[in-house]
Amino acid sequence: MTLMHKQAAPVLEIKALKDSGEFEGYGSTFGGEPDSYGDVIAAGAYTETLAAHKSRGTMPKMFWQHDAGQPIGKWLDAEEDDKGLLMRGKLNMGVQRGKEAYALLKEGDIDGLSIGYRIKEYSVDTDSGVWTLEKLDLMEVSVVSIGANENATISSVKAAKMAHDFTERLKAGDQLTEREFETWLKGLGFSNSQAERAARLHLKGQGEPVKAANDALELLKALRA
Repeated sequence: MTLMHKQAAPVLEIKALKDSGEFEGYGSTFGGEPDSYGDVIAAGAYTETLAAHKSRGTMPKMFWQHDAGQPIGKWLDAEEDDKGLLMRGKLNMGVQRGKEAYALLKEGDIDGLSIGYRIKEYSVDTDSGVWTLEKLDLMEVSVVSIGANENATISSVKAAKMAHDFTERLKAGDQLTEREFETWLKGLGFSNSQAERAARLHLKGQGEPVKAANDALELLKALRA
């Protein structure tokens, strides 16, 4: 499966900040209301990725504002608890950006963590548009002042991910529901009206679905014409 990368909205809660630069906080929390990108992270979403990091002797990277050219310290520990992803890290007080991040965190001028990850498994409520992220590959956790990506960028990544997965289902001979087919077309760049018309055509005619990607693409060509 092709893995897509996106960054989550900041949701840091500082638990401790020591003079040495060590601090603890939640990189994300489970369940609850969807975040600003329409996502809910399921409990257990990080289980496999944290186990993989442990087996390799690695940890997610710690960046400033998701900039891989600005590492500001290292994460010492990461674990899931009942609330979410609890991170414990240490800012590098020997570099200027690390010192700045410490001062800003101490004064409360910034209070965000943002997680960079690839989506491995998810489910979507096509009525509400809410994504439940069920399995993630955690790449980095940054200290941020505001969210690193605009909603439009996140939406485009999610649309591409969904379009890819729906295409693979069509290739495998699965039938999409009318709502799923409509969502798939929107992810490919069709307008709402085009997608709605295509979804109706998709399920029309003796109840036979479009069972192969090639057939679906022929339908798309006809619609664009």
